[in-house]
Amino acid sequence: MRIIEPLFPCYIFIRCNLAQCYDQIRYTSGISSLVHFGHNIPTVPTEVVEELRQHFEAGETMDLEDGLKEGAEVTVAEGAFLGSRGIVVRLRPAKQRVQILLDLLGRTTVAEMDCKSLTVENRCLAKLIPALAMSAGLNR
Repeated sequence: MRIIEPLFPCYIFIRCNLAQCYDQIRYTSGISSLVHFGHNIPTVPTEVVEELRQHFEAGETMDLEDGLKEGAEVTVAEGAFLGSRGIVVRLRPAKQRVQILLDLLGRTTVAEMDCKSLTVENRCLAKLIPALAMSAGLNR
């Protein structure tokens, strides 16, 4: 199954002098906050933004592995176990189901769930941007 979704939902990239524009950006309608880590607001290198722009202006799609594999950490995103975290122990691709280990009331329990009801931890490309920004800063 193929799903097309935004690469950075609810994010915009801006190029400005942050010291001069901070309040104007921060209080713009629709902006809830700036990405930050403590008091540090990361900078995304121009090269990274340009590479993304070139790639997507060409109309290309990007195939991402969903990360749903045995041993993957997952969070239940819907249903009775909403918010519970577990580990994938078995994939059942024909049924689009997954067996996961959940810790319920102090006992480890195997539960079978629909693949769509799980979120794989650490799979979002947007979460890589701070690492890209820091690595680019170190290479200057």
